[in-house]
Amino acid sequence: MDGRTTLGIVLMVGFTLLAPLQDTFAKLVGDAVAVGQIAATRFVFQAGLLLPLALAFGWMHRPRAGEIGLHLVRGALLLCATAAFFTALRYMAIADAIAIFFVEPFILTLLGSLLLGEDIGPRRYIACAIGFAGALLIIQPSFQEVGAVAFLPLVTALCFAIYMILTRRMATRMHPITLQVYTGFAALVIALPLLWAFAGTGVAPLDPVWPAPREMQLLVGLGAVATLSHVCISFALSLAPASLLAPLQYLEIVAATFFGYVVFDDLPDALSTAGITLIVASGVFVFLRERHLQRRPAPPP
Repeated sequence: MDGRTTLGIVLMVGFTLLAPLQDTFAKLVGDAVAVGQIAATRFVFQAGLLLPLALAFGWMHRPRAGEIGLHLVRGALLLCATAAFFTALRYMAIADAIAIFFVEPFILTLLGSLLLGEDIGPRRYIACAIGFAGALLIIQPSFQEVGAVAFLPLVTALCFAIYMILTRRMATRMHPITLQVYTGFAALVIALPLLWAFAGTGVAPLDPVWPAPREMQLLVGLGAVATLSHVCISFALSLAPASLLAPLQYLEIVAATFFGYVVFDDLPDALSTAGITLIVASGVFVFLRERHLQRRPAPPP
């Protein structure tokens, strides 16, 4: 294993530790700040911190007309995904919410078959079905406790899967940091007018407030950690193969369990643990299967 690959793995592990920390900050903010405002704060930091980096290294470019529309769609999808997940965190354990979100690779696999015509064999269909069954094991007790909110991580997974499909179309045209900058600005173009329009209306998810000092510190931490985590994963994917890094993402569940226990005294119950195990095992199988098929020689014409 060369130095670039090793550094890619280290950065990916860093991402898996930072992403649940971001979620911990969001859960600590709770309902003291509108969830739309929390999501917008994340993108303010993403755009504001990464733009100088992209300019300094000459990675920026002027987007073409067709790209602007894709940036706006991607920004809207990521904004919806973020808001749905942060809402779920107000009521659910971090590890449970992240584990349900990890059906995203299965949704991405199925969408790749439906929208992109990618060939998916029966083994991966079965693995996807097992992964969804694992998610249901986690959702069932959560649904009894918090109701339909338990399905919000699935909404996040669906939005993020579509976002990833669009990202595949654009990732080869620009530097990943540049892509993150435009995504942040696109999300803000949508979020800020919404927050302005709903100011003072009493609509809790979108009515912004001036944060108290504690919430202000948490929002700053959230924005900084979220930006750093995306820098880690962007550079990790540029240094090491995605097929090697993808299974490492499941370390997020381990980190989320740790933060959930230390900060909120939350631990997954037996049913949730069984569901998490099914999701992780199925996800790793899907990644390994795709890696095996990529190595297989192409059939002769």
